[in-house]
Amino acid sequence: MRIPHLLALSFAVASFLNPSYSSSLKLPSDRRAAPGDTEFFDPTRVTQLSWIPRAFLYKRLLSDEECDHLIMLAKDKLEKSMVADNDSGKSVMSEVRTSSGMFLEKHQDEVVSRIERRLAAWTFLPEENGESIQILHYENGQKYEPHFDYFHDKANQELGGHRIATVLMYLSNVAKGGETIFPNSEGKLTQPKDDTWSDCAKNGYAVKAEKGDALLFFSLHPDASTDASSLHGSCPVIEGEKWSATKWIHVRSFDRSERLSEKCTDDNELCALWASAGECVKNPIYMVGTKDTPGYCRKSCKVCSS
Repeated sequence: MRIPHLLALSFAVASFLNPSYSSSLKLPSDRRAAPGDTEFFDPTRVTQLSWIPRAFLYKRLLSDEECDHLIMLAKDKLEKSMVADNDSGKSVMSEVRTSSGMFLEKHQDEVVSRIERRLAAWTFLPEENGESIQILHYENGQKYEPHFDYFHDKANQELGGHRIATVLMYLSNVAKGGETIFPNSEGKLTQPKDDTWSDCAKNGYAVKAEKGDALLFFSLHPDASTDASSLHGSCPVIEGEKWSATKWIHVRSFDRSERLSEKCTDDNELCALWASAGECVKNPIYMVGTKDTPGYCRKSCKVCSS
């Protein structure tokens, strides 16, 4: 189902509420948006996939060059992916998630900045509500079991509130497997599938990873209650490899510096181990941070005093 009329209506409402918004997004009259345009989005390339959960696919949100650039930024900085513990909220290792990944810095360079602006334009959600983009790499057999992006613990809800939406950007094609799957989607029984889909993908509504495409889905209902149909996972890669970039967006501003400016803390129980292995030097953006965004292991890296 194509929904340019719905996005056009959203654009019109946003323009009415904020006249400057219209001028910042307006396209030249003689052409349509092309992959790689800075803030522009082309509603004719957006498809509504599901209402339960609310999910939308943007074909070619990113250019090939942008995809390759994000991979280049991450390649030599990958760490074992973690999950949030449901009780404590701390990041822990788990076999339900076997990929590797790393976080970019917000506005790390002009390419990252224009992607962040483009995502804000498409989702109508402010840039400051988003976390830093996470780059993920899945090798043969690696996966992420179905999970929710909203939080079960109170600690993670203190900063920015629940994650209201997620944008998954596919940075590479996958020969087979690696699909994003929604086991609780209303469309899981009606979506046609042939032998090009993995067995995992047949257990729910699935989206194939195609380079440049972006999947937007909402973890909360319009009344801000959590949406159980947003359960999702990444099917195991069968052939090739999968690169993706994730942008989690919260219900309010997500500003770590405000919370950490007066505290000398570690945000991960493995910080001391990573610091002893030299990660403070090898991965300073995550461990130490920048002048604008404090890192997650400042105490173990001895860059602050408690």
